[in-house]
Amino acid sequence: MTTVILGSGIIGTTTAYYLAKAGEKVIVLDRQSDVALETSFANAGLIAPGHSYTWASPEAPWILLKSLVHGGQSLRLKLGTDWRMYAWCWEFLKNCTTEKALLNTGRKVRLAMYSQVQLNALMQAEQLDFQGASKGLLYLHRDRAALDRAVAAMTVLTDAGLELNVLHPQQIVQMEPALRSSADQLAGALYCPTDQTGDARLFTQALYERCIALGVEFRFNTKVLRIRAGDVVEAIETSDGTVVAERYVLAFGSYSPITARDLGYQLPIYPVKGYSATFPTHADHIPPTVGGVDEQNLIAWAPFEGRLRVTATAEFAGYDTTHSPGDFEHMIGAARRLFPQGADYSKPSFWAGLRPMTPNGTPLIGPTRHRNFFLNVGHGHLGWTWACGTAKIVSDFVQGRAPDIDLAGLTMM
Repeated sequence: MTTVILGSGIIGTTTAYYLAKAGEKVIVLDRQSDVALETSFANAGLIAPGHSYTWASPEAPWILLKSLVHGGQSLRLKLGTDWRMYAWCWEFLKNCTTEKALLNTGRKVRLAMYSQVQLNALMQAEQLDFQGASKGLLYLHRDRAALDRAVAAMTVLTDAGLELNVLHPQQIVQMEPALRSSADQLAGALYCPTDQTGDARLFTQALYERCIALGVEFRFNTKVLRIRAGDVVEAIETSDGTVVAERYVLAFGSYSPITARDLGYQLPIYPVKGYSATFPTHADHIPPTVGGVDEQNLIAWAPFEGRLRVTATAEFAGYDTTHSPGDFEHMIGAARRLFPQGADYSKPSFWAGLRPMTPNGTPLIGPTRHRNFFLNVGHGHLGWTWACGTAKIVSDFVQGRAPDIDLAGLTMM
């Protein structure tokens, strides 16, 4: 039997791998010319169960309101004419209660921990080179009150079995000497020793090579024009002809809702724009060796070989991926203050991409009312963290097996 996967980002490619590894015939369709050219291209590089908190929190509405007046907010809302954005925002606001934030965060961390087990097994089996590191991640706090709130909030993660440690500034510097000059700005940090870093695009490219060796057929520069269906999906009409298979998996990231409308689905996914800047590092620099997040400025950093990546911002601006140097001033300034000698900040490589967010922050995976059509969508800011777990789950569903994880709140069925 043949499975067609729509999308060759990290989600679609990992799904193709698990199916092909199980002996399935797989075809991957994508309008791009290569794997991982959209959301997976230059994302934060953090594999972060320790940052599984849902964005829909009691504080989020006030942050969004302030973004309409003040710049530099971590969440930004640009008013426009897209009614789907307002419908999504309404659902998002309904999830901004303490009770729902705890529920959704618990679901997110459960999936993140499961996914990390799958990722580590895949790494051991395939020995992929994606500049990965397993040194944990630091979550920095700049004042005592913020640190105390973080310590109180972390119980939803630790109750799920995740290890988190509280560090004082001296311990932070011992773990990450590159933060020595900014230690006096810090009240403390949470440290998740099992969190990781790695370049998602390099991972996807390396896994693509494994997929090719397993017989997966990738059809690039192929636009999906229409999904033809009755009680089941019958075919995919593309710019390169009609593709027929027995099973189909949707993994188009932020563009999944557009494609799914052919089948009558209104997927609660909206694109949320994020920005990244990647800087070269040389022998005379002192870059960090441990990744992490500056929680006050909500910028993330990840060290790679000869590079330092900094990411920030969640902007509700539709499907716009344009950017200008001014969009990166906040994150570059924060990075310079954290790591004054961390990289060559005069030579940035700028990028902006779209996170496929759901209102409650959890993805939609698995079966639909069309019995041969499956979802692997809505991964938001944790696509890299969840990639292997959701791919394994969807692969199990496609093959008629029950996944070995509780999927409450993660499926449409």
